[in-house]
Order: sequence, then structure tokens, then C-alpha cells
Amino acid sequence: MSIHLTASAAERVKTFIASRGKGLGLRLGVRKTGCSGFAYVVNYADEAQPDDRVFEDRGVKVFVDPESLPLVEGTTVDFVRQGLNEAFRFSNPNVRGECGCGESFSV
Repeated sequence: MSIHLTASAAERVKTFIASRGKGLGLRLGVRKTGCSGFAYVVNYADEAQPDDRVFEDRGVKVFVDPESLPLVEGTTVDFVRQGLNEAFRFSNPNVRGECGCGESFSV
């Protein structure tokens, strides 16, 4: 399996990395939190860690740590704008439930 990016997400990552002048790609992970158990952590990767799993889609590298990989494998990352708000959104086949506020998920 792998991590996929929509055209919108890939363009956002490329544009942001170009504007900040550095970066290898997107870092995707999870942390324990919230009422449902896990929340996504999204950052820009400036360096690869030795145990990272690296995926590439639409010309963008996505770095995932080994602890997060079983929870996010197969996820599609999208970038959406709604009015003044913009955010990455995730379509994760591993998710079995989400909290009511949408901030956390369970597997």
C-alpha cells in the first residue's frame, strides 16, 4: 500500500515548499489524543529520518514514521478550501470511527 495525494494536496505542498525555500516533502503521522484515540500530525519534512518510509505521489515525497505507518497506510491526503478556511483532509481506510468534532479517529 502507499500514501496518495490529490492534485490539490500535491500542489499545496509544492507551493509551500517553494515559498519557504526548503523542504523535502510532507511528513504525515499520528499522535494519541482526543476522544477517539488518534489525531493526524502534518508537517513539512526538512530531513528524512533513518527509519522513515517514503512514498512519492504526483512529484511529492511523503515521509511516515514506522509507528504511524499501520494507522495511515492507504490514506489519501486532500487539501480543501472552504471560504477563509483551508486544511488537509484525510480519507483513511483504516478508520473505524471519528469523534463528533472531527479532530480524532479510532482504528
